[in-house]
Amino acid sequence: MFNVETKVLIVDDVSENIQVAMNILKEESYTFSFATDGQQAIDLCNNEAFDLILLDIMMPVVNGFDACREIKKSRYCADVPIIFLTAKVDVDSVTKGFDIGGVDYLTKPFHSNELLARVKTHVELYQTKKLLRQHNIELGNKAQLEKSRLIKEIEENQREMIYVLMEMMESTSDETGKHIKRVAEYSRLLAHYTEFLSGEDEVLIYHAAPMHDIGKIAIPREILHKPSRLTDDEFEIMKQHTLKARDILKSSNRKFLKAASIIAMQHHEKWDGTGYPFGLKGDEIHIFGRIVALADVFDALVHKRCYKEKWPLDEAVEYIKNNTGTQFDPQLVDIFMEHLDEFVTIAKI
Repeated sequence: MFNVETKVLIVDDVSENIQVAMNILKEESYTFSFATDGQQAIDLCNNEAFDLILLDIMMPVVNGFDACREIKKSRYCADVPIIFLTAKVDVDSVTKGFDIGGVDYLTKPFHSNELLARVKTHVELYQTKKLLRQHNIELGNKAQLEKSRLIKEIEENQREMIYVLMEMMESTSDETGKHIKRVAEYSRLLAHYTEFLSGEDEVLIYHAAPMHDIGKIAIPREILHKPSRLTDDEFEIMKQHTLKARDILKSSNRKFLKAASIIAMQHHEKWDGTGYPFGLKGDEIHIFGRIVALADVFDALVHKRCYKEKWPLDEAVEYIKNNTGTQFDPQLVDIFMEHLDEFVTIAKI
């Protein structure tokens, strides 16, 4: 996807572990640097830039958590994605890793294909974000006659990037591409029948809605793909995908990605204020968040997931009705019920 040198820093106090990771990743033609303790990693990051860092936690001199904190202050690597690669599997360690700025957490021993997929996902995501920032800089340096052309071009690039990110998400999520496309179609339909939204809003939410769960690429696979109910601690980690999405998308002020950021953060908020991550209530929740919340739940109910069987249509519709005014915006539920046949048609895609 990107014709640039990709630099990966591998940090582990066991040299054999560094060699194993390099052997797995060499087929992607990455350029490698390595450090055998946290302080060496900090020193490297204070002097050069990388595209991704694989960071062990239990190391002498400076451990991985402390190294991560210092790297996030560095001139060259403050925004570089850090994947913790460690044998520590307790929930507190996973949560701490995300809290201090890690984007992913892989436990040893790991499968080579999993390491390849995670690294490739985060490298492409990071380089996409850098490209967006560069576009913003270029736009600011161009004359106004030129600006309108660039805006149109950048918006097209944003749409393409959204679908690149969507494909990344599908590779790590329990959700299929069909689910993502259906949510986009439901959302556009709800926007179409919402009186105060325009045709431009319909297009905007259609292209932004597929990003509603982009933050899940930062959730450990053992939680994301767990075939049974999550524990309370695991659910707290899962809930972080809304805030991780904000971190992923915050670098752009362009309308498609701004809309995607709003949707990703707010589609688990509830009309009565009992949702997450902020406990927003009623109209405090952006209309795009309210729309995708309804679209996402309906589709999840009527299709099978790894942790549940699909619900009969009448039971799913009854659930939506019973949660009007608590989970869902009453006006949107009215639209859903009035045009139920159109939503059912989409559900069959």
